[in-house]
Amino acid sequence: MRHSDEHEAWMRLALHEAQDALVGGDVPVGAVVLDPAGRVIGRGRNERELHQDPTLHAEVVAIREAAAALGDWHLTDCTLVVTLEPCVMCAGAIVAARVARVVFGAWDEKAGAAGSLYDVLRDRRLNHRVEVVSGVAEVECGRVLREFFEDPLRRPAAPRPATPPATH
Repeated sequence: MRHSDEHEAWMRLALHEAQDALVGGDVPVGAVVLDPAGRVIGRGRNERELHQDPTLHAEVVAIREAAAALGDWHLTDCTLVVTLEPCVMCAGAIVAARVARVVFGAWDEKAGAAGSLYDVLRDRRLNHRVEVVSGVAEVECGRVLREFFEDPLRRPAAPRPATPPATH
């Protein structure tokens, strides 16, 4: 499906969330979930560094907020808009939540699960398939990520190596 002006407007909302992630020291990925009328019912940004929780990707945070807003985990007929192609974990959450459509910006050649490395969202073997709109504001979404990873002052500190167990 080709993207529209509406998709571009939605992506601006997701980019705003990505900027908030950046300010918080996380990888700048942002997401919003819209109901069938186009109203935002969930917002999310990467919060992995903030909470030291590897599951707090922007998509998962937005899906949780949307489900809470609806009082239902079924996000049927909803659209998730995200600045970066969802990873396998997020694609699984999207399928499990029965999201109807995903609109994303930049491709993720290293971990993408919406067409680049894997295509979990449209896998015919699963019980739900998702409509995918890709490349919306791709240049801007990619630039935000590239600038983050090229600037060592913006990146989170490298994890400390685990202390080896004491030996006797």
